[in-house]
Amino acid sequence: MNIFKIFTISIVLLTACKTKTTSEKEKLNKPNIIYILADDLGIGDLGTYGQEKISTPNIDAMAKNGIKFTQHYSGSAVCAPSRSSLMTGQHTGHTPIRGNKEDVVLGGQVPLPAESITIAEMLKKVGYVTGMFGKWGLGFGEGDPNKQGFDEFYGYNDQKLAHRYYPAYLNHNQEIDSLEGNDWTQTEIYAQDKIQEKTLEFIEVNKDKPFFAYVPFVLPHAELISPKDSILQKYIGKFDEVPYKDHPYSSDYGPNMVEYKYCTQEIPFAVFASMVDRMDTYVGQIITKVKELGLEENTIIMFTSDNGAHDAGGANPAYFNSTAGLRGIKRDLYEGGIRAPFIASWPKTIKPGTVSNHISAFWDVMPTLAELVGVETPKQSDGISFLPTLLNQKEQKQHDYLYWEFNIKGGRKAVRLGEWKGVIYKGNNKKSKIELYNLELDEKETNNVASEHPEVVSKIEKIMTSARTKSTHFEF
Repeated sequence: MNIFKIFTISIVLLTACKTKTTSEKEKLNKPNIIYILADDLGIGDLGTYGQEKISTPNIDAMAKNGIKFTQHYSGSAVCAPSRSSLMTGQHTGHTPIRGNKEDVVLGGQVPLPAESITIAEMLKKVGYVTGMFGKWGLGFGEGDPNKQGFDEFYGYNDQKLAHRYYPAYLNHNQEIDSLEGNDWTQTEIYAQDKIQEKTLEFIEVNKDKPFFAYVPFVLPHAELISPKDSILQKYIGKFDEVPYKDHPYSSDYGPNMVEYKYCTQEIPFAVFASMVDRMDTYVGQIITKVKELGLEENTIIMFTSDNGAHDAGGANPAYFNSTAGLRGIKRDLYEGGIRAPFIASWPKTIKPGTVSNHISAFWDVMPTLAELVGVETPKQSDGISFLPTLLNQKEQKQHDYLYWEFNIKGGRKAVRLGEWKGVIYKGNNKKSKIELYNLELDEKETNNVASEHPEVVSKIEKIMTSARTKSTHFEF
């Protein structure tokens, strides 16, 4: 072999080695991201946060093998604004969707505007394949998931439809997927099972690409109904049941109140427990799929809930201690309505068994993922990356404050300012005053100390005024 041929072969081998090294580096810099969002799950509904009546071994194992946050907050106290906050990286003083409201002209929810930049759109810029499986809850038309950065969508586009676990159809991108045998009274195909199949399929199909799987479960949102399988059987006869009889239940769509008739349920406690257990089973299936595909060390899995525990359709948060003793439930801006579980697992990257009291919220997820994959955070975001906390680093930035607003019943606002929490419920009382709680001393918000700290109340009052922009659809 002559010198020229030897030189040529050497160059080819060096180039191949260099290409492989660069490819591997790029893959490591782009971990797969799976973000799982429960619907109306209270922080106390999980074993790792103190639940004693319901089994959640897979989520508990996530906490044991990863990091658990104790002071993480949802975007809002109800579904749509919380999801808007998550997707846009903005708190409810800025995010476009600030409540569950119908658009009379469009005949559906007020949609997320086309100009909004979502987490999915941000990740697509750096080569991610994006999929969303479950409940969207951010409107039709320009608000459709496929128009907001998701390559594939399967689930409920219509938030109202998501009050049924046996609907006649689901959406697959822009097509209708009929669920044969379901007709609002017949219960052949449990929709969440079908959605889970599509989630696992997406992970399988995209195993060789960096992917972002957004998995907003419908569970354990009302109505309360489960397949009659082994998961339900575990809980039948275990509780002192209070049967739920079918009656209209009003939902908060601003001035356009919507009434739902949830199914009669003779064993609501057992069914609710089975729904939480079933959700945990889905989480276990996702983790198993990731392991089977050899993606475990290059995949971060996050789990949380969109707001506090609900009491609809026969659910009883007091019986299950779903708020872990915190005040309030869904629709409240007290801690029980907005403090959420947050767990992240990433083998060999996140230190196992870590518990963090870092104060964070849904609008921090966008900048966290941006820093994770090396892309600039959209300027619209109100968030601060908590990646340093995930990676057990010391240079974690802190929020000056957290802000929430919710325009039901005259308007509600809340501010977290260090150890302080200010809350005001306007109602029909123009004389309503800000309540003040020291969460370090009074996590359950039982002792209003506003009269003792007028200077703190004044700061919070100014934040409540300055932290928001006007909203056409969600004005107070």
